[in-house]
Amino acid sequence: MTGIGYDVHPFSENRPLILGGVTVPHTHGLAGHSDADVLCHAIADAVLGAMGQPDIGHFFPPGDPACKDICSLRILEKCRDLVAAAGLRIINVDSTLIAEAPKILPYRDAMREKIGAALDIPLERVGIKATTNETMGFIGRKEGIAALAVAQVE
Repeated sequence: MTGIGYDVHPFSENRPLILGGVTVPHTHGLAGHSDADVLCHAIADAVLGAMGQPDIGHFFPPGDPACKDICSLRILEKCRDLVAAAGLRIINVDSTLIAEAPKILPYRDAMREKIGAALDIPLERVGIKATTNETMGFIGRKEGIAALAVAQVE
């Protein structure tokens, strides 16, 4: 079974930028009720979608005080546990970050390690790519970051 996920968050001042569970040095972080880790959120929705489950907002409501500033790796761990409880396993995830800045490559392997550990899948089954939006739209104007992900579960 395959699922797809998408997430987007605008930049916000006075917050750390967390992508794939890694704090990435940048002038701005992302706005959100949780840590706003757009990459983990897209991957979580892909895993949940592969199982035919609702999106992460169902399991981690944005207005829930218990979810305030939650580490999105915990969200991935919850997804992993839901997969296991259904008698399934995650085969792989693949994702793309869309941002004009910052550069992702220096942090890619650390992100893959954290995501793989949270989902209990080998590093070689965690794909992370990055691209720009060629200066078009809100991403091109450096107003935020988006992420796309797919996950395979069997």
